[in-house]
Amino acid sequence: MNLDCFVASFLAMTNEESLMTFQHRREQLRSILSGSACVRPASVHDAISIRIAEDLGFELGMFGGSVASLAVLGDPDIALITLSELAEQMRRMSRASKLPVLVDADHGYGNALNVRRTIEELEAAGAAGLTIEDTLLPPAFSETRTRLISVEEGTGKMQAALDARCDRTLVIMGRTGAVSITSLDDAIVRAKSYEACGVDALFLTGIKSKAELETIAAATRLPIVLGGASESMSDLGYLGQQRVRIALQGHTPFAAATKAVYDTLKALREGTPPKALSGLASPELTKRLTREPEVNAMLAKFLGRER
Repeated sequence: MNLDCFVASFLAMTNEESLMTFQHRREQLRSILSGSACVRPASVHDAISIRIAEDLGFELGMFGGSVASLAVLGDPDIALITLSELAEQMRRMSRASKLPVLVDADHGYGNALNVRRTIEELEAAGAAGLTIEDTLLPPAFSETRTRLISVEEGTGKMQAALDARCDRTLVIMGRTGAVSITSLDDAIVRAKSYEACGVDALFLTGIKSKAELETIAAATRLPIVLGGASESMSDLGYLGQQRVRIALQGHTPFAAATKAVYDTLKALREGTPPKALSGLASPELTKRLTREPEVNAMLAKFLGRER
């Protein structure tokens, strides 16, 4: 173990049980990738949303960069959130739930050395896996189009990510949106290059047709993650046949939560009494999501009282 790994492990894991917990989550993600079925992950962004996903039986959580920016900063997805902010939010979710989480780590927050730091921080925060993309971020001055870094730089970032990984069960995915930004041929070149350097899966965005997906699947061998696709590719059976193991379905839970808070505050502002509001979480649901029985047990055990 190199010095960076030793320090990261020392800071992140206070005992062997913590290490085993994180590894178990990563092995669960690896099991999904090595299986034959395609699953839909739950979009999660905080401690309560990840507990809801876990209680509902989702196999995996997805912590997207856009929803992270919304939840932490209240800003759109324009590369303003920092690595430390992303990692801290992931750490909160790791504490709240045992659900494995795949984290959108954007471009790794800089060059290949920044990517190394990104891996270290998110690994310590308990992420089960993460994606590193080849988009040029943040956009240059006066640039209006989405651009990609070179294949060579993208491959270097993937190599840096793999080199920084201390826990070999941590899943690292190479991400590209080249299909919709440059060309299908370029997407294949990039996917094969990232595959050759040793990433665990390919994360593809911008796929618009079955033909595009089938062409990339035929040219590669790694498990595929789809970051959104057209309705023609909604059949999980078909996706599984194309080696798609995870298919995202947007971040509707955050949008739903935003609308619920807005409508509730609007009604209160307009004079509606709190008891007249509908659609609120029941006391029973709140107790379950806050793990009140477990908290009461700890209060009794360590403080000699109950809440």
